Parts: sequence; structure tokens; C-alpha cells
Amino acid sequence: MRGLQRRWLVTLLGIALVAVSTLAAPASEARADSIREREYWLGEYGITDAWQHTRGAGVTIAVIDTGIDGTHPDLAGAVIDGTDFSGRGSRSGQLPVSGEDSSHGTMVASLLAGRGRGTAGIVGVAPEASLLSISIGFGDEYNDSDQQIADAVLWAVDHGADVINMSLTRNTPDWPRTWDAAFQYAMDNDVVIVAAAGNRGSGTKAVGAPATMPGVLTVAGLDRDGEASLDASAQGITIGVAAPSEQLVGAVPGSGYVSWNGSSGATPIVAGVVALVRAAHPKLDAADVINRVTATAREAGARGVDPIYGFGTLDAGRAVSSRVAKVQANPMGDLIEWIRVHRRADDDPAPLATVTPAPRETRSASEPVPTASGILPVAVLRDVGIPLALLAGFGAASIVLIAAARRHFGGLRRRE
Repeated sequence: MRGLQRRWLVTLLGIALVAVSTLAAPASEARADSIREREYWLGEYGITDAWQHTRGAGVTIAVIDTGIDGTHPDLAGAVIDGTDFSGRGSRSGQLPVSGEDSSHGTMVASLLAGRGRGTAGIVGVAPEASLLSISIGFGDEYNDSDQQIADAVLWAVDHGADVINMSLTRNTPDWPRTWDAAFQYAMDNDVVIVAAAGNRGSGTKAVGAPATMPGVLTVAGLDRDGEASLDASAQGITIGVAAPSEQLVGAVPGSGYVSWNGSSGATPIVAGVVALVRAAHPKLDAADVINRVTATAREAGARGVDPIYGFGTLDAGRAVSSRVAKVQANPMGDLIEWIRVHRRADDDPAPLATVTPAPRETRSASEPVPTASGILPVAVLRDVGIPLALLAGFGAASIVLIAAARRHFGGLRRRE
């Protein structure tokens, strides 16, 4: 168990190149406008164009993460249900867990479906979509990480998720057999799973599971100029689309905000667009929804599918409104065929149809959310975001290291 859990942990060394800064909670609408103005992706990646057709009403997105603080003003009314699989959270899934990374789920949720407050605060990509908060934790003090993920996926499907956001990585290309059944169950029930590619700056050189799993829409990260991010992305043949992962802003538990980098943030931007597509085209199945996102992406990198950009960079307006032919198969692959080929040598394969989620108590989103009684032991989640503990101490060193790294790895960037 202890060796397995270490797969989910990272050291601070690989993350020191990217800094996260805390932003003061807006004291006035003017201050809140400065938060809203940071959301450059809304205009530059076609999201405001997509809003001419839909804002995601009627779509439910499950956030498998460290838990969403649904009491944040920008998320009021967004979380409709939830649960905990970490063994340390609340029945509602809204008590943030995983120690110093406990803000991560709230940050992700705000990019997905933040409501904002007029011109104040963060508005998400799908601001009228509903959220399920499924809290999980990583480290020896929590339940088995792999089983948490399997149970969380099954629970999400059984509680009405249309989309599942997974801003995390196992940091290995392979995955446990329990995930075969759980993820195929989601796909059989027409649920779109969106997962992060990972971050080179956090030590993830190549994409890891669940982003390596056939059928999953994998998201790579872009810098502010729309180029492949040096630190806040990873590369691999399973990437589907690329989206902004640098100079992001997100809500944190309470009423505050942070700026952050990471494909953890690119993933909810894409998952939000998936929700917009599902709302605008409710009769499309999951394969056609994913195909709309990949087929309408702006060309980037090598011709065809690129290991850095996938099918290209996100264009939400085109994904929602363009004429796109239907497909016979998921462009991201077929998990059940992979299982047939690669698990056939197993001695005792688990029948997919017999796997069901463990029963969990849930709490209505209208019930009060318990408050934490203390700080949990620190366990840095391989969340493909940047841990909030790195708020200071890396400023000057980061600038020097990033400059050197860019010179060294300049070949990874897209040709002009």
C-alpha cells in the first residue's frame, strides 16, 4: 500500500519553476472586475461566442478532486450533490481534503461553472451547469487512491453526471484493472471523461493515467501566447486537445482567489466546453460530443494528431455551432477493445458488468457543510496543478530557471 500511494506524491523540486500567488478577495466591484479581466480564455478561445447558443444549463459535471467549497460566493448554487471517498471528508463532498492542496477542487470548479456575481468574481466556462463534488485524498492517511478513483467514477455515473472532470494523474501510463470496469461503465452510460495531461514542471514528462486511457478526452496546456506550455503541460500520443494552462485565476475556499498554472486548469476549461456542446446538442452521444471538440480545434503543431497539441487548440465557438459530421467511433479510442487485447492474458479477468459502486451516504447541497477542525498532514497531490504551498521563496530562482529551460527545450515549442 505505501509503495502504491507514493505514485501520487511529488517533491517540491520539480514544481519550483512555477509560482502561485494569492489574490485578495474582491472588496468592491472594481476589484472584482480585475479578477474577471484575468479570464482571457473566455474571449480568446471562443467561449463567449459559444454563450450565444448556451451556457450549459441542464448538464451535470462531476468533479473528482479534493472537494468543492460550495459556499464560495462565485459557486453559490452550483453544487447540487456530492460525496467523499477519502475517508476524511464530509458526506456532501464539500469539505476540502488533501492537506495543503485542499483548495484544488474549488479552483477547478470555479473555472468549470463559476456563477460570478454580475461583473464580479469568476464566471466559469459553463456557468449554468450543475456540479457534483466528489472528494478524494492522496497519501497514506487516506483510503487507497486507486480504489477511490474507481468508486468515484462509478458514483458519478450513478448520480447523473454527463461529464467527469479529472484534473489529476497517476503519473504512470498504466492503470489498475478496477479502472477498466469503472471507466467503461461511464462510457457505456454515455458519460464524457476529461483528464489532464500533466505538467513537466511537476515532474510529469509524459502523459499518465487516466489521460492514457482510450476514450478519455486528454487535455494539454498552452501558455499565454497559445503555444505549448513548457512547464504546465506534458506530451503524449493520447492528447486530444490543448487549452490555456498558464496565468489562470481560480476561486479558493472561503471567498478568495489565486493565480495558478497547470493542466489542472486547462482541463475544466475543456470540460466546460464539453458541457456547452452537450447542452447545445442534447441528442449527441459521447463520441460525437468529443468529436465536436477535437474536429473543430484550431490546427497546431504537426499535421494531423500531434503529441503536444493533439488535434489542435480549443475553439469553443466552433465546437458548439459548426456543422460537424457524426462519427461511428470515439476519436480518442475504444477502451473495451483495449481491454480485450491487453487484459486477455490475465488469469481471472473481472467481468465489467458485475462491478458496482460501494454505497455512500450523501448530503443535500442545502445542508450546512462541516468545517475542518484542524490541518491534515501535508500530502502533495499529483494534481497536475501547482500546490498552493509554493507561494514564496521561488521568485528570482524561478525566473532564472525558466529562462534557462526555455533555451534548452525551445525545440518543444511549436514552429512559428
